[in-house]
Amino acid sequence: MGILQRVAKIVFACVHLILLSGCWDRTEVNDLALIVGLGIDQTKNGEIRLTVEIVVPKSAGGGGQMMGGGGAGGGETIIRSGTGVTVADAISNLQEKLSRRVFWGHTKVIVFGEKAAKAGIRQHLDFLSRNPEVRLRSNVLVSEGTAKSVLELVPPIEQSSSEVLRELSESQLLLRVTVKDVLQMLSGDAGAAALPMVKIKPPEEGKKELQPIAFIQRTAIFKEDKMIGDIDDQLTRGVLWLRNEIKEANITIKPKGEKGNITATLIRAHTELIPKYEKGKWKMIVKATAEDDIILNGTKLDLLNPKYTKMIEKELAKETNKRIRNTLKKVQKEMKADIFGFADTFHRKYPREWNRVKERWEEIFPDVEVVVKTKVYVRRPGIDTAPQGLPEQEVKK
Repeated sequence: MGILQRVAKIVFACVHLILLSGCWDRTEVNDLALIVGLGIDQTKNGEIRLTVEIVVPKSAGGGGQMMGGGGAGGGETIIRSGTGVTVADAISNLQEKLSRRVFWGHTKVIVFGEKAAKAGIRQHLDFLSRNPEVRLRSNVLVSEGTAKSVLELVPPIEQSSSEVLRELSESQLLLRVTVKDVLQMLSGDAGAAALPMVKIKPPEEGKKELQPIAFIQRTAIFKEDKMIGDIDDQLTRGVLWLRNEIKEANITIKPKGEKGNITATLIRAHTELIPKYEKGKWKMIVKATAEDDIILNGTKLDLLNPKYTKMIEKELAKETNKRIRNTLKKVQKEMKADIFGFADTFHRKYPREWNRVKERWEEIFPDVEVVVKTKVYVRRPGIDTAPQGLPEQEVKK
């Protein structure tokens, strides 16, 4: 009996030693090509061109520092491309040109070229969402022109063009959209989406020594998975108001009967969508509330006077209302794309009525009556409420 117990213990120990050898399938870091940026374009012959920005490992004896420079100039990242019928084929073609296996776990941004966006992005997103290495929180953008041209830019400050695009997306001045957000928008009741659109700004005239830079200026509008047009930054802020995503904004007004302007900056804001369905008619009430600080007073008004503060609040509310109205006119009436989430809001409140019209929502949406109600509160009129650089006797108190 003792011999059997000793044999059992030996067998038990040997089995566990085999199971503990967990390094047999390891992948060394120096065997991977770390992708930080991904660009998808459509070529003239209809193929997909995949462009990636790859991190360059530190040089031997570099003291832990990356090689300086940046971009395609032999710096901290390099740009490589592959083509194919699909994204998957393009990745295979790209892999043939690299000595290391591509790794997508560090991808910060995914950029769709304008032509690829207009042709449709659903199949590309399908592949990316199925890849376990691709992060669903990666920022997604559309480029004016090609995605490759944006990734090839040499940034003057950041380490890579992908980092520039990530910082621009995270700034919250305009839209910020991730892979997860796009998938949710396209699979929603409206089937419409909005993506930030990046543009290349060339150097100013006479300053050719400077590098072109990328900046987000517009928003690309999608119906189903195809880009149908774009809107400027002013209309984009109207979209942010309607989607309850506005984080930063400055509004400048000119009070009636006064010389000079007043500028307010947003502290916090909230937008509520209230759906109504009566006698076969769809109606949406938009309640937008904001709290502002006054950061510039170019008038003669003493903002310590509650009368002037109330007047400014009304003017700020009127300007906010105007911005939202302009956005509705362009996106709802002209582009007929429900990127505001109206369909989902109606579906939640009136599921039975919604199911009867969901197939015709594209026809109904442009005719939905929208009532916009805005309210602005000036919380802080500034440290010095009286206008600066003005004689006291000229200040309106």
